[in-house]
Amino acid sequence: MQTLVLVEPFRAVFYAPYYVALEGGHFTHRGIRMQLETAGTPDAAAGRLLDGSADLAWSGPMRPMLERSRDAASPLRSFGAAVMRDPFLLLGMGARPGFQMADLATLRVAIPSEVPTPWWCLMHDLRQAGVDPATCPGHVRMPMPEGASALREGRVDAVMLFEPHAAALEEAGATVWYAAADRGLTAYSALYAVTPRIAQKHAAFTAVVQGLGAALDWLRAATPAEIAAVLAPRFAEMPQAHLLRAIGRYQRLGLWENTTHLPRAALDGLAAAMISSGAMTHHPGYESCIDLSLDLVGPG
Repeated sequence: MQTLVLVEPFRAVFYAPYYVALEGGHFTHRGIRMQLETAGTPDAAAGRLLDGSADLAWSGPMRPMLERSRDAASPLRSFGAAVMRDPFLLLGMGARPGFQMADLATLRVAIPSEVPTPWWCLMHDLRQAGVDPATCPGHVRMPMPEGASALREGRVDAVMLFEPHAAALEEAGATVWYAAADRGLTAYSALYAVTPRIAQKHAAFTAVVQGLGAALDWLRAATPAEIAAVLAPRFAEMPQAHLLRAIGRYQRLGLWENTTHLPRAALDGLAAAMISSGAMTHHPGYESCIDLSLDLVGPG
């Protein structure tokens, strides 16, 4: 058995493939004893890789892409795709038949402040709908729990957040107006590491990707109840009904594919949103950001 230190940025239901791999023994069956640690933020997770205190982490492929757009010598590389659709949901109180993205131009919207990617992607969605986000003063950044409270109290008209916040809000009368997963492929979560560690532990990292792939296969065939039973130890404080609803929704939205291949279109889609939103000036390129030696499916 080889021990690896794996870092999660924070705990979230949409990270289910990693937890299934851990809880289901998909890493240990391949000779990997995984030590999971929680960084607390995506920046902290990246820091653990760069200072050498962790072997690998998971995060949005935006991290290596952003760093390599700033410094072509950045050692960060993504591999092992787990979530290639945006898990965020836009909710308002009550139904809004015929919702269009352009509707947000005149609405007060709470945008999550914990991570930047949903805002980058939403701004890109707005621009494609002919709306300049700079002309939408009603859009405010705030933590997701605060945004949920603001919606319930009528201080905003809509809120963007991920599960299980959406499931809890639905019980208070909210309705999902827009699922960002419907946008199409967006590179949202994959494993990543620094190139020296990838070279040093390539065989072990290959086993990790294989284990993640087995977890994705299992997820595609499992029922929400079966998945919830596996995830429950990682979400002990979450009401079972919320966990079940969150898993069922993410399955229906196609959040978890049965492959660890990170599609070029998914990375390019994210890059377009990041450039459109001013997060980076150029796309450093698929081959620059993805370690293809750990792509067990192949290019495309």
